[in-house]
Amino acid sequence: MIRRMEEGDLQQVCDIESRCFSVPWTYDIFRDSIFRKEYVYLVFITEKQIVGYCGLLDIGGEGDIVNVAVHPAYRNRQIGRELLEALLQEGIKRGISAFTLEVRVSNGAAIHIYEEAGFVPAGVRPGYYEKPREDALIMWKRPAG
Repeated sequence: MIRRMEEGDLQQVCDIESRCFSVPWTYDIFRDSIFRKEYVYLVFITEKQIVGYCGLLDIGGEGDIVNVAVHPAYRNRQIGRELLEALLQEGIKRGISAFTLEVRVSNGAAIHIYEEAGFVPAGVRPGYYEKPREDALIMWKRPAG
């Protein structure tokens, strides 16, 4: 089941965040974000626990996908794809037609999911990530035309 993230979800979200990222967002960052109207956060729940989440920031009608994470024990079950699709649909409902994100250049699995969703590489941000230092691939999904 996919639904909007709530404050009561944040401990589980932070646990997944710390398992997935070397520089994880804090509880306070997530809490502040979920109460701001320009953000949309979704969680994926299975077996009564949160196993994935994603977030979108609406910046003047463009959607910046700020988080997509799935608990390592639940990967390769289409959860990331389903979350991303639900998030894009939420963005479209808000009137967003162009979406962007950054992903580690070494994260082939995520890049594959994003490409399947219609994202295309648009550039590189050198040294964007820390621990370890790595470039970010910038990807965009824009309307056809």
